[in-house]
Amino acid sequence: MPLKKYKPYTHSRRGMLSTDYSILTKDVPVPKSLLEVKKRSAGRNNQGRITAKYRCVGNKQLYRIVDFYRREEGASEVLAIHYDPNRSAFISLIRNKTTGKLNYILAPEGIKVGDIVESSENAPIKIGNAMPLSRIPDGSFIHNIELVPGRRGRLVRAAGTWAQVLGKEGEKAIVRLPSGEVRYINSQCYATIGRVSNVDHENVKLGKAGASKWHGRLPRPRPVHMNPVDHPMGGGEGKSKSGTPPCSEKGIPAKGYRTRKASKPTSHIIKSRREK
Repeated sequence: MPLKKYKPYTHSRRGMLSTDYSILTKDVPVPKSLLEVKKRSAGRNNQGRITAKYRCVGNKQLYRIVDFYRREEGASEVLAIHYDPNRSAFISLIRNKTTGKLNYILAPEGIKVGDIVESSENAPIKIGNAMPLSRIPDGSFIHNIELVPGRRGRLVRAAGTWAQVLGKEGEKAIVRLPSGEVRYINSQCYATIGRVSNVDHENVKLGKAGASKWHGRLPRPRPVHMNPVDHPMGGGEGKSKSGTPPCSEKGIPAKGYRTRKASKPTSHIIKSRREK
């Protein structure tokens, strides 16, 4: 999907890039049954004190109830493609042809209004269809992958991401994740064929700090110009690196330091780790 460019009539507009929303459906409203109230705390606790830095309320939003289970069998028609303020990907409004029930699903790249998507073990190999990993051919691109059968899709849900089925070994499928990590996943877990929509999301440039505040993010100062009491990298005379290697506020090294515990119970399902 192309990005929308702007003429530099202000300093903040120069170099600004935003998503082109021309693909979205405008004449189909969002069903009220698929909306929920979304409350924000702006990083503060019940006493009003900041416990998570650099957060603010941002624009008011309603939560869209998205079906990550994809276990309802039968063919469904795509009625619309909508914007979701709570995620980077677009969502598709579908209606089950048998029950007439409306649902939101993650919109795969290339899906259009009027397409038919299915969720079953015998669904055809087609973009937007959900089925067990045991039925998906090797080399296919997938997203919205379950980790445990029946417990909804957990992996690969961000805009433009995809995983790839590398093969099958007994009751497990070998899947390469977007990070480069290769994992064993139960072959009865469901996944959706295709790549997640809004591929160019990673190239968006907000242009100004105010646009980040609309999303609920406050400006974050660089650690090297903080005081020593505020960050390990702070302090020094003038423009100084303070002699401290890059690290977090709690002193955890920022480059090349592995934080995963060796004794983690899910380590046995990792075939190969991601690259550093």
